[in-house]
This record gives sequence, C-alpha cells and structure tokens, in this order.
Amino acid sequence: MALTRTLDDAVVVLTGASSGIGTATAYALARRGAAVALAARSEDALERVAARCRELGGQALVVPTDVTDPVAVEILAARAAEEFGRIDAWINNAAVSAVGLFDEIPVREFRRVLEVNLLGTVHGMRAALPYLAAAGGGVLVNNASVLAEVAMPYQSAYNATKHGIRGLADTVRQELRLTGRGNVSVCTVLPASIDTPFFRHAANHTGRELVPPPPVYPPELVAETIVRVLRRPRREAYAGGAARLLGAQWRLAPALAERALGWYVHRTQFGPAGRPDSAGNVFAADAAARRDGGWHGRRRQLVRMTTAFGLAAAGTAVGTMAARARRSRTERR
Repeated sequence: MALTRTLDDAVVVLTGASSGIGTATAYALARRGAAVALAARSEDALERVAARCRELGGQALVVPTDVTDPVAVEILAARAAEEFGRIDAWINNAAVSAVGLFDEIPVREFRRVLEVNLLGTVHGMRAALPYLAAAGGGVLVNNASVLAEVAMPYQSAYNATKHGIRGLADTVRQELRLTGRGNVSVCTVLPASIDTPFFRHAANHTGRELVPPPPVYPPELVAETIVRVLRRPRREAYAGGAARLLGAQWRLAPALAERALGWYVHRTQFGPAGRPDSAGNVFAADAAARRDGGWHGRRRQLVRMTTAFGLAAAGTAVGTMAARARRSRTERR
C-alpha cells in the first residue's frame, strides 16, 4: 500500500543522505514538505543537507549513523519516531564500493562493502518494520542498482550486495504478505549510472582513474523515482532508460548481455589518468553534501556506442528466441 499520509505530512528516514542520490532525495522530499531524518557517517555534511532541507520547506533531523552497527540503526529509528511522532517511510540508500579484480580486492574491504551495503540494508529493514506497522502501514524503499539484475566487471563486491538486496526485498515482501502485514510495501529501485561522487569515493585497486560508464543520469532522476515509489509503491522501479534496457537484454539473452556489457564497461569505466591503490571511503567518511560527481560531460558521451550496444543485444536476443522457437518446432515433429 502507499503512504497513509500525503508527503507534506510524512516522516521519512533516509540513510546515505550526506551526498549523491541521498542528498538529492532529501531535497526532493523537503520540497514536498516532508519531515526527513537524515543518516550517514559525515555529521558536518548532514548538517548542511538539513539546513538546505529546511530552506526548501521541510523539517530535518540529523542522526549520524554507521549502518553497519545494528544498535546505531535502532537508535536512528527511535530518534526519528521521538522527534516526529512516527515513521511513514524508510529509504535504505547507504552504499560504498571497492573496485578491482575479484582476487585483488583486499578481503577486509570486500567484507566492509558487504557490511555497509547488504547488512546495512538488513539493519535498516529490521529497524523500520515495527515503526511502519505502528504507523498503520508505510513504504520501505531499498535503493539498489541495475547491478542488482545485471553484472559488470571490477565490481564483484558491489554486484554481490546489490543482487542480495534485491533477493532480500523479494523474500521480505512475501513474508509480510503471508503474515498479514501487507500494509507495508517493500520496493526496490534500480538506477543506471548516476552522476554522483560515488566513483571518486570508491576504493580503487585498478591503477586507473574510475569514471561512470555512460550514459550518466543526474541524481535528481533517482530522487524523483523514489518519490513516485513512495506515492505509488511497486515491486521494482528503474531509474534511467539504460537501466531498463540492460535489464531487458539480460533477461532475453543473458550470455550475450554478459559478454557485451563486460566488453563495454571494460572500455568505459576507466579514465586516462593513473591512480594509486586506495581504500576510498570504505572505512573513512568523506562526504561533502554534494549531489553530483562532476560527470556532466559523460551524460551524452558515447551515446551512439550505447545505442549500438543496445540494438545489437536486442537484435541477437530476438534471433536467439527465434532460433529456440525453430528448434522447439523441429523437436516436436
């Protein structure tokens, strides 16, 4: 079900609110008059986001939180409910990444990515459910990625967590329905490449500059998708046409899509500059309340290549289905 209240009367908890999609979503909610409880590790950045939310017409509460700590996440929920009286929606958005070959990413960093992205979502969902039920129902949104459905090289830890988040949401949705708690909606958002500081902040073990594979969409696109999901919940929602196209290709011709996307990302995820090994923000927060990552020029770059990739994969998928149909008819004769 949708929110039991309009957004201008809703209380929303948002993790990963100190930059990127989280900051853009906080502003989108504030413009609609919502009360937002902002959580992340960077308190200074959260304070700047909160100040802007208030300027935009919303209410804001800052609760510095490390989502890997289940007690801290429970405190976040309690603080939000105490400040605003209830919780109507919860958005799990906090995420980090370690980029590199699977067998070259330090185990300590790989584990931390799992703890932040997947267990952080687990802790958020467990903390949110009692409060959403107490409010008479509500919406729980997990911001995953199109990488919850497809995969790309050099992102093994991130891919694993996003696939896990999608499966977790599907399971919890079933359980809520079976136990008479269908008034709580569980939704997964799957964005394409987004213009945020994410690639600059990721742990990097490639020796190369990291850049988002184009086409790159503004974070406001994801924020508006999340707002729509809060108003009209659905199981899953793509953010960005490329995400929808990639998902369709992966379902129609997974082997081809896997090869094609691997080839494409290998050629578009790295910039010309070299970079030393770095743990990025995996362990140390460095957010600065910035929504974009400065990748504006890549929003249109290589659009022809992206289109060609999409058309080739779609064409091969159609050919694959036709071949299977012919084979099936032959076998029945």
